Amino acid sequence: MTDWASDLRVLRQLLWHRTTGDTHQERLESFYGRQAGDYDSFRRRMLHGRRPLIDQIDFPAGGTWVDLGCGTGENVLFAGSKAARLKDIHLVDLSPSLLEKAGQRRVADSSTNIQTHLADATLFDLPDQSVDVATFSYSLTMIPDWFAAVENALRMLRPGGILGVTDFFVSRKHADEDLVHHGWLKRTFWQQWFAMDNVFLCGDHLAMLKRRTRVVHLDQHRGKVPYLPLLKAPYYVFLGRK
Repeated sequence: MTDWASDLRVLRQLLWHRTTGDTHQERLESFYGRQAGDYDSFRRRMLHGRRPLIDQIDFPAGGTWVDLGCGTGENVLFAGSKAARLKDIHLVDLSPSLLEKAGQRRVADSSTNIQTHLADATLFDLPDQSVDVATFSYSLTMIPDWFAAVENALRMLRPGGILGVTDFFVSRKHADEDLVHHGWLKRTFWQQWFAMDNVFLCGDHLAMLKRRTRVVHLDQHRGKVPYLPLLKAPYYVFLGRK
């Protein structure tokens, strides 16, 4: 059932609250601080790739998973029993308000294998080749130095480890034959529309992911935007093996 009051608070933040701050963390907190409590219910109807991404991942028993830009940690909920068999889950985010919600979820579930980290995805430090699965779930478009974040994830992954990414995107002007092609109007509209909330769609994400890993799974879709029934935002679900 839709919580109209919750949605109204999120929409007010999206449409009328000016994002402020001198650093990336300050801007994130300015944007998410007032809507952290309402984050999941609204985003669940907009971030369509999250559950398909988690469903595609075969989490190894006794393995380690790092979720970079974890938000409220809802991906752990999607993983269900697959998360319970992991040895370690590291939830990493730069927004204190969102990470607080992830910590509350961990306590409520009495999870003993989950650690939360207030950290930058480009700098978060685990030993080289110590991670089995690294994911970015609608976070890559919000990381200014996104290529450094991908390289950091690859550094932490073991050989054969899985890099999973889902996010909004636009294609390159001259996209590869196996990728969706978006015309000029669609590329321009979605880039400008998302940029108002400091979400920067890029045609280079998939190109880099395909180049730096062996593709295991790739879907490209369009998903409904809440309260805007005629709009469907392009997104992808990607799994690559190191």
